Amino acid sequence: MAELPPESPAEAEVERRVRAWAEAQRARGKRVALVTSGGTQVPLEARAVRFLENFSSGRRGAASAERLVEAGYGVCFAHRARSAFPWARALPPHGPQLLDALRVHAGPAPSVTADVQAIPGLVRALQAYRRAKDEDALLAIEFTSLVEYLTLLRAAARALAPLGSSAMFYLAAAVSDFYIPASEMPEHKIQSVDGPLQITMKIVPKMLSPLVKEWAPEAFVISFKLETNPSILIDKSRQALEKYRHQVVIANMLDSHRTSVLVVTRDSEMRLSLSEEELSGGMEIEEKIVSHLKSRHTAFMEK
Repeated sequence: MAELPPESPAEAEVERRVRAWAEAQRARGKRVALVTSGGTQVPLEARAVRFLENFSSGRRGAASAERLVEAGYGVCFAHRARSAFPWARALPPHGPQLLDALRVHAGPAPSVTADVQAIPGLVRALQAYRRAKDEDALLAIEFTSLVEYLTLLRAAARALAPLGSSAMFYLAAAVSDFYIPASEMPEHKIQSVDGPLQITMKIVPKMLSPLVKEWAPEAFVISFKLETNPSILIDKSRQALEKYRHQVVIANMLDSHRTSVLVVTRDSEMRLSLSEEELSGGMEIEEKIVSHLKSRHTAFMEK
């Protein structure tokens, strides 16, 4: 199994930033949550042209970060570059829908306004974002590649370790299970004239083990398990809990992950689901997930 690279100056700077921000949150009496969000990019060449990706948009992480801030947490949001961002989700996707919602006003100093009827959630989202920014409740850090994600997680975990049980790790990022070690990667673009492409990939080192045992051993840690086969979902979740000794797995099926999840611990299972009425009212499952996990985190801290 591969090991993480030695700490770099960039990683040390991330740790310094997160540690200083987290200490300020603790001084305000706040708990802190590290939310990881979005997918990771795995290069197939050293001077990369091609990459391995996954489908994650980062919506769950962004929605959860919003809810955690509302619940009183300071949130360190470690997210894939250009994935969903807290409160910016209220904007239409890039393209005609976004351009059509904007209005240009001519004059000596032209200005641009948004048609709030075309973006009904924009005012509420902007107000929530401004409150979070004014309170310094959101610290955003970007990653793109798998290695960037792994080293960022290590840096942030070390920075949050002094907070003990008041730190929550909400590991919602969809991290690749496979990669090509740098020592085995071709330097230049793979040429199609060489024939059909055959790639042998290695298993990505699991970061839950050093996170729980070494980097932040007193923290409250939640991982996520997404499957397409319902018959293995609970067993896989319990295997993870037994192997890594963290506190919670949020287990969900691909076809229903936006409306229903299972909260799995070593001695319990609880299903959280949205009713038809809640769905029609615009509720997101992350509201229920965060509310439930905040209660569990409180009980964990009291122990």
